Amino acid sequence: MSSRTILVLFIAVLALVALSSSVFFVDERQKALLLRLGQIERSDFEPGIHFKIPFVNEVRRFEAREMALDAQPARYLTGEKKNVIVDSFIMWRIADVATYYTSMGGDEERAAIRLSQIIKDNLRGEFGRRTIQEVVSGDRQVIVKDILKDANRVAERFGIAISNVRIKRIDLPSEVSASVFSRMEAERERVAKELRSQGAEEAEKIRSDADRQRAVILAEARRQAEELRGEGDARATQIYADAFGQDQKFYSLYRRLTAYQNIFKGDDMLVIEPKGDFFNRFGDPTLTEQ
Repeated sequence: MSSRTILVLFIAVLALVALSSSVFFVDERQKALLLRLGQIERSDFEPGIHFKIPFVNEVRRFEAREMALDAQPARYLTGEKKNVIVDSFIMWRIADVATYYTSMGGDEERAAIRLSQIIKDNLRGEFGRRTIQEVVSGDRQVIVKDILKDANRVAERFGIAISNVRIKRIDLPSEVSASVFSRMEAERERVAKELRSQGAEEAEKIRSDADRQRAVILAEARRQAEELRGEGDARATQIYADAFGQDQKFYSLYRRLTAYQNIFKGDDMLVIEPKGDFFNRFGDPTLTEQ
């Protein structure tokens, strides 16, 4: 192989290397930063193929998608000076790659540490303005909204946008939990006693009203019974009177026989002298009633 051929091959290889070094590709899931001798030259690359000057320009690529940062559980003081343990995570992304590179040096771990501190500061401020009850049973969306507003104001200086902050759990330390549970138990016991007292009072009212209604109903029933009994007695007396008026002898005989039936019952023996008006039929059956 001649020296001329070797030179041509060398130049071709050099050109190929230079061409490959001058072309770079930006994925749609990435943000690219073009550096010239360590200084930022361009940061607004669209996805696709781009060119750079070999050995002069350097391309740095960063994640363009949202990233999750699971923060370590930390203790915060509430407005009542009580400790709560909060477990949270952060969703964030690189908003301005040039600012991000300048402030964080393109180090994702450094950015995560800074973000954790920002969120902790805001959580500390939000929890410090609220009581334990407001923190545990309140609307967490309001807390998150306030945190996002303040945290993004700080994170913007680092080219970072925080899209979401989620509070996974809010726990109480064991010593606080015991006192809280004791207060909750005492409160529930107070409510239960109050409800039982109200129930007993209402039951007494119902019983009193039922007794009153019972007395009224019985009195009314007795009154009606007496009226009906009086009407029945009057009707019976009228019937007896009418019957006596139709046949006085028969009626007198019927009354006497009824009296005999009521007196002489069973196997009783009555030893008396049959004298007097009551026994006049025993002596002479032909006697007429007076």
